[in-house]
Amino acid sequence: MHNPTEKATILVEALPYIQKFFGKTVVIKLGGHAMLNSELEKLALQDIILMKLVGMNPVIVHGGGPGINKWLEKSGQETKFLQGLRITNEDTMEIVEMVLSGRINKDLVGCLNELGGNAVGISGKDGNLIQVERKTIFTKNENGEEIETDIGLVGEIKQINTEIIHLLTGQGYIPVISPIGIGPDGKSYNINADHAAGSLGGALQADKLVMLTDVEGIYIGEGPDSLASKLTKTEVHDYIQKGLIKGGMIPKAESCLLALNYGIPHVHIIDGRKPHSLLLEIFTNKGIGTMIVKE
Repeated sequence: MHNPTEKATILVEALPYIQKFFGKTVVIKLGGHAMLNSELEKLALQDIILMKLVGMNPVIVHGGGPGINKWLEKSGQETKFLQGLRITNEDTMEIVEMVLSGRINKDLVGCLNELGGNAVGISGKDGNLIQVERKTIFTKNENGEEIETDIGLVGEIKQINTEIIHLLTGQGYIPVISPIGIGPDGKSYNINADHAAGSLGGALQADKLVMLTDVEGIYIGEGPDSLASKLTKTEVHDYIQKGLIKGGMIPKAESCLLALNYGIPHVHIIDGRKPHSLLLEIFTNKGIGTMIVKE
């Protein structure tokens, strides 16, 4: 236990960060282990409430992959991914929207409000928040030629309408956003939560984007010694091209690059399995995880 003097020292260390981020927007992508463990999730949400109480404007974008997988399995549907993105047919989309917007989003809002916060849950469809077009990706055939590949109802973000977010934060609410976009046809589209967080952070001109995951950060190679504490935009791009950043980390890294392109000065990938990881990253000198900067 900390004695009173140690506690005071911790508060003083946090003071310049509280001053620096007062009135600033911080987008938090909530996912990974922090959402599978109710105690860790509660600690992360307490961190977010504290951020709001000291004058910051936290905006939450959440994922929900394990929950979607669970309900797909219950319905007898197969889970398939390509380049870190979920292949989403119409039946899959129905479950994705049900789990993300109907269950996880409302559970997070309920927990935040129970803990003393003031949260409102919306999806990217509300107020035309996240407008998308159908996304395609390029893969290589057996001859090594690049071909365009359809992955179903997966959205490529084309426009963000931030008005509804500004209205909510201006009235003291914490927005909680499920990554469902609306297409020109009025249909719902699944959006990778990392991409949604990066785009939203850029559109809001957020001061920080913090991504809670179930890894310590970005590893360049094998073993714990390969964890990168700081990377530049160019380095991240090169590591993706060389295959050193791979699998599910690709969408996270791409969303970081997207956010930097929009002008967000700092993007952080941190370990949601560590209690109060958000406070450690934002309010302490050392920080944790991997920070990515423009140059």
